[in-house]
Amino acid sequence: MKVTRRKLAAAAITAAAAQAFAQTPAANADEELKAARDRIKGTSDALARLSVPMDTEPAFQFKA
Repeated sequence: MKVTRRKLAAAAITAAAAQAFAQTPAANADEELKAARDRIKGTSDALARLSVPMDTEPAFQFKA
């Protein structure tokens, strides 16, 4: 059986990822949601403390 280095590396990475995924305990969805909301709130608060001059223009414009 002929196996290339790329195929061998892909198989090793896949096996390692599958093993790591199987070992991680399933987290509660409500806890994950609360943690994500807390991170967003913290980021929002940090951005609200910054002052940006009104004459500052964005680097690009969104166009629909």
